[in-house]
Amino acid sequence: MPNINLTEAKRAKNDEFYTQYHDIEKEINAYIDYDPDVFRGKTILLPCDDPEWSNFTKYFAQNFERFGIKKLISTSYASASKKYKDGYQPTWFETTDSQYDEDKTTILGKIFTLDHDKTGDGKIDIEDLDWHYLQRDGDFRSKEVKKLRDEADIIITNPPFSLFREFLAWIVQADKDFLIIGNMNAITYKEVFPLIKENKMWFGPSISSGDREFQVPDNYPINAAGWRIDEEGRKFLRIKGVRWFTNIDHGRRHQPLPLMSMKENLKFNKKLRGKTSYVHYDNYDAIEIPFTNAIPSDYDDIMGVPISFLDKYCPEQFEIVWQASGNTRASAPKKILKRLNYRSHSEDRGGCTIVNGKRTYGRILIKHRK
Repeated sequence: MPNINLTEAKRAKNDEFYTQYHDIEKEINAYIDYDPDVFRGKTILLPCDDPEWSNFTKYFAQNFERFGIKKLISTSYASASKKYKDGYQPTWFETTDSQYDEDKTTILGKIFTLDHDKTGDGKIDIEDLDWHYLQRDGDFRSKEVKKLRDEADIIITNPPFSLFREFLAWIVQADKDFLIIGNMNAITYKEVFPLIKENKMWFGPSISSGDREFQVPDNYPINAAGWRIDEEGRKFLRIKGVRWFTNIDHGRRHQPLPLMSMKENLKFNKKLRGKTSYVHYDNYDAIEIPFTNAIPSDYDDIMGVPISFLDKYCPEQFEIVWQASGNTRASAPKKILKRLNYRSHSEDRGGCTIVNGKRTYGRILIKHRK
């Protein structure tokens, strides 16, 4: 499925995509495998659309004791405040509770907390969630939710793709650990890329190619390929280019990429069949590497690699110099442009790499560490 669904969703603010349980479980398992105590004694904030439906809330509530979590906080965003009106219906969980208020349910957000055995059954799990209405709509930018952010140690969620930059800045401002979902092309944003370069953020380990399926609201408009309705009538949409973004360590990012020499690549790498040499860019002092597995082990200068290189990036193996995209000329420090010997080209649209007069896709500019 092309990214047209994601692009249209961002434009119309129809980007309410619900992450599936097994995708959350697969990602979290990688951090637990690397550090079994990564969540122990921590307060986790899940700023979700609907904690009652959210698989994030369900997953962490069910694993509360196993992970040794100190406190779990989930918040919802009021349906009346959403740009995309989804025909909100309160859940049975809410309507059967004595706190339920028909006037408040659409205009106020809700907060769910888990930190003790409320039921007295000797364990802490999803049955022990407490909830009440927030004072306002639950927007993450509100003072009310900012206070929860400041209380938390780790923030985990799938934020609206249209607000990715703002949401990430909101987290970074508070210097919190985080694990969030976004489109991989977000790394080219001038507010985002420096975090990648400075090793303050990286891709999570469980998604490295293909697309992922997300549940969408029942009346979400489906107008492209890559969607389905399951036997229970729930709608699902496949989105390409999705990645986990995090600053929580995991083992895969420290695994060096196995490489062949330049000569070996040109001789044996099937993806370079027919090529006799690597080509230099017209506007940068760097060579074009069209595929991550074609990075030569013996080239000591700067190379341009696909954005998907970040799936296999090992900070001990490579230095990220900068990125080449439409905002490079405006966002890169002058000393970086000088190091790259960047020359403006009529076709580079602000800094994209050019090969034989033609613009390439976005590139990460890297160099071997010595």
